[in-house]
Amino acid sequence: MNSARLLGAVLISSFFVSNVLAQDFDQVQIEAVKITDGVYMLIGYGGNIGVSVGEDGTLLIDDQFGELKDKIDAALLQISPHPVRFVLNTNWHYDHASGNAAFAETGAAVIAHERSRVRMLTDQRHPDLGVEVPPYPETALPVITIHESLTFHFNEDELLVFHIPNAHSDADLAFYFRRANVMHTGDLCFVGGYPYIDILNGGSIDGTIAAMDRLISMSDDGTKVIPGHGPPTDLAGLQEYREMLTTVRNRVAEQISRGRSLAEILDSNPTAGFDEGRDRFVPRELFVEIVYNSLTGRSPGQQGTGNHR
Repeated sequence: MNSARLLGAVLISSFFVSNVLAQDFDQVQIEAVKITDGVYMLIGYGGNIGVSVGEDGTLLIDDQFGELKDKIDAALLQISPHPVRFVLNTNWHYDHASGNAAFAETGAAVIAHERSRVRMLTDQRHPDLGVEVPPYPETALPVITIHESLTFHFNEDELLVFHIPNAHSDADLAFYFRRANVMHTGDLCFVGGYPYIDILNGGSIDGTIAAMDRLISMSDDGTKVIPGHGPPTDLAGLQEYREMLTTVRNRVAEQISRGRSLAEILDSNPTAGFDEGRDRFVPRELFVEIVYNSLTGRSPGQQGTGNHR
């Protein structure tokens, strides 16, 4: 790939992030999708929101953006009259947790991994996306943090909350409703697109594949899966996603072992066979660069495409 084409790939991702941060939230609609009795998914603008409803109240997994709270509340009222008591963050990224303050101000307790709270206190830097987001306000910070795992006994179900290290980042939580047999993966899984892996904050391609192995081992043919982005999926969807991750990872690794540069690897199209039907949420060029960075230790956003020897 020549320098002009590589620059184009960078501009695509930067353009995407600029659109996210400049989004006209007035145009966003929140759609509620029933996953099973008592468990729903809200689709809006940002990470998918998981919802548990019942006599104990309403529990959210992620909350998108504070500007969308009124619309999220309106969608929730179509599901249950009970207030939001808890918000659990899959991670601290701005498209998943920027609604924390708004929900905390109306009485919800925010819960996240301990490293997410630490990350919220500083700027979010994503140089491979060309974006920097300021620290969260104090009202958005989790009041309860999790080190490894936690079990919620809520709405006649057991919600297992567990840390998945060094995958999408070093601070991700995944969630499993035992009775409902529903899993929320957060950004450990993207459906219909390539993933963003936060290398700068402890993420890795090998850790993401290991995370999929763990989530697959917890699933069966009846498991329903809420991904971080994209439509609901199932065990077969998790297996297909793992196959994509592994294939692209191995193709990139093989070319690294032959001394190929990032530009040369991009030119070879290591995502061949997987591009069709995937949106441009994360451009394939950026995904390949993320895999390359993860395998070589190259810093995200680093300029140049010199050979890795």
